[in-house]
Amino acid sequence: MSEQTASPAAGTGTEDGQAVVTVTKLVAGYLPGVNILNGCSIEARQGELIGIIGPNGAGKSTLLKAMFGLVKVHSGSVVVHGKDLTGLKANKLVSRGIGFVPQTNNVFTTLTIEENMQMGLFQRPKVFKERWDFVTELFPELGKRRTQRAGSLSGGERQMVAMGRALMMNPAVLLLDEPSAGLSPVKQDETFLRVHEINRAGVSVIMVEQNARRCLQICDRGYVLDQGRDAYTGTGRELLHDPKVIQLYLGTLADGE
Repeated sequence: MSEQTASPAAGTGTEDGQAVVTVTKLVAGYLPGVNILNGCSIEARQGELIGIIGPNGAGKSTLLKAMFGLVKVHSGSVVVHGKDLTGLKANKLVSRGIGFVPQTNNVFTTLTIEENMQMGLFQRPKVFKERWDFVTELFPELGKRRTQRAGSLSGGERQMVAMGRALMMNPAVLLLDEPSAGLSPVKQDETFLRVHEINRAGVSVIMVEQNARRCLQICDRGYVLDQGRDAYTGTGRELLHDPKVIQLYLGTLADGE
């Protein structure tokens, strides 16, 4: 692969680091016999920020939900740190090192910020202070407003709470489903900054994002999904400059800028 030419996706490799998550030929869907994913393969290595982009209906959000046990996997595998976790329920996956932040309904609106964090750590309450200190160091605003109810927060602030809660279990990889959706340009920039800070703190991140160009600007590597398959993969810079990716995908995603 040359510096600015992305290649059609053709499986995964671990040349540059240890794989945290490896998804291989995943076939999944919401209804029997109706597949949204049709053999999708991606990988996240230790410390990587992975971006997932593609046109509407490509299967981006379905991929994260299938990885997190929320969509039925018909074939293929999800391997985390060498262990096959395919088909495990979400509560089991949290304890195995996978965090997930959905696009909507991602906070407990009647609970305070601190209570939301406690819900994120209900499986390991004894380490609350340690994890609370970690999360509030990343997001000091959460500590300052710990008694405020999540339902009174703005969309960007709720996104911060949702990310913080997912981090309470010290995940090896964090799955983010369109974290900038519905936010103003300024709040989108703040959200991308938070994602970058999470990644710098040592958490591998797999992010589905509608703002394709911004996503590719900050990610280490990206995947372009189309019709439930990983059509192209490369570094963020390679995908941003690849003529085929620009023509076929980035142009159709201009509204997400």
